Amino acid sequence: MNKPLLVILTAVTLDAIGIGLIFPILPALLREVGHISETATVLGVMLALYSACQFLFSPVLGVLSDRFGRRPVLLVSLAGAAIDYLVMAFAPELWMLVLGRAISGITSANMAVATAYITDISSEDERARRFGLFHAMFGIGFIIGPVLGGVLGDFWVRAPFIAAACLNAINFALAFFVLPESRPGQPGAKFDFDTLNPFKPLRWALTFSALIPLMAIFVIMNFVGTMYGTIWALFSEDSFGWSGTMIGLSLASFGVFHAGAQAFLTGPAVARLGERWALVVGMAFELTALVILGVATQGWVLFALAPLFALGGIGMPALQSYTTRQVGSDKQGQLQGVLASLVSLSAVFGPLFFSFAYFAVSDTWPGLIWIVGAGVYLLALPLMLGIRRGAARRPPSSESRNYGGKARNSGKNRHLRLAGADFDVH
Repeated sequence: MNKPLLVILTAVTLDAIGIGLIFPILPALLREVGHISETATVLGVMLALYSACQFLFSPVLGVLSDRFGRRPVLLVSLAGAAIDYLVMAFAPELWMLVLGRAISGITSANMAVATAYITDISSEDERARRFGLFHAMFGIGFIIGPVLGGVLGDFWVRAPFIAAACLNAINFALAFFVLPESRPGQPGAKFDFDTLNPFKPLRWALTFSALIPLMAIFVIMNFVGTMYGTIWALFSEDSFGWSGTMIGLSLASFGVFHAGAQAFLTGPAVARLGERWALVVGMAFELTALVILGVATQGWVLFALAPLFALGGIGMPALQSYTTRQVGSDKQGQLQGVLASLVSLSAVFGPLFFSFAYFAVSDTWPGLIWIVGAGVYLLALPLMLGIRRGAARRPPSSESRNYGGKARNSGKNRHLRLAGADFDVH
C-alpha cells in the first residue's frame, strides 16, 4: 500500500473515531446545559442539523478542492474541526452546542475531499478495492469511537469532545507534514462566491444522463442504510428483550464483519464479476438478510446474519467506483461532493421515515420493518437493470471540452471495458 493512501485511510479512521466519540454522551451533555424536558427534541434537531450541513457543504468542499487542490481544503476543514470540538467541550450554553454541531457537519463534509483524493491516486481498476478500504476504515472508526466515547464520558461528560479535538489535531498534523498534494489547484484560480452555491454541483451532475440512475441507486442504498442505526436497538429490545450490552455486541459484530468484507472482498469481487455484477450480488445478499431478519424469532439469528449483511457491503464501493468512471479527472472532487451530499440527504430523511414506519408496525409485527426496508431497496432494481451491456459514456471534462466555443471532445474515452465486460448506463 502506498504512503499517501495509508495516510488518507488513517485520517479517515481517526475522523470517524472523532465523530463517533460524542454520540454516547450527547444526551447527558444536553441535560447538563439545557432542560431535561427538551433533550429529545434538541437531540433530534442537532442530528438533523449535522446532516443538513453535510448535505449543503459537501459539494462546496468538493468543488473547492478541484479548483484549489485537495490538501489546502482538507487542512482548513481539519483545523476547523479541531477548534470546533474544543469550543464545544467548554460550551456553557445550549445554543453554543447546537451551533457547534452545525459547524461539525460542515467540517465533516471533508470526506468528499478524501474520496476525491483516493480517486486521484488510484487507477480505474484499483478504485473499487480502495473505496472498499475507505468504507472499512470508516466503519472501524465508528466501532471504536462510541465505545471510547462511552468510557471517557463516564469519567467526564465533556472528555469525548476534547478527545475528538485531539484526534482532529493529529489528523491535521498528518495531512500537513506527510500527505502530498494529489491534484494541484488550477493555476490562477480565483475565489468566486458562486462556488459557495451548494446546488450548483447538483445541477451539474443532473445534466449527465449517465449519472442520474447511478445517483438514484446511491440515494436508495444509503436511505436503507440509515435503517440499521435507527431501528436496530429498538427492534432488539422489543423482540428479544436485549440489554444494552447485547445490543452493543451485536452492532460490534455487524461492524467487524462489514469492515472485513469491504476491506478484503470488494477488490476480488469486482475483479472477478465487474462493478455492475458486484453491485447486483451485494444487493441480493442484503435483501436476503433483510427478509430473514424480518421473520426471525430468536436473537441468535441477528449474530448469524452478520456475515450475510457484510457480503451486501461490497455493493457500495463497487457503485462508487463505477460512478467515478463517468466524469473526467478534473471533476472528481465535484462528483464526490455530490455523492457525499446525497449521503447526508439520506441521513436527514431516512431516520424519520423508518422511525415512523417502525412505530406503525411494532405492536403487531416488529420484524415487518426489515421487510419494508427490503421493499425500498427493490426500487433500485430497475435502475440496476438499466446499467446495460454496451459502451459506457464518460461526459467530457473541462480539460477536453470548451463550453463556450468550438472545441469538443472528439469521442475519446467513450468506450470502457470493466473487468472483462462492456457496459452502458442509460
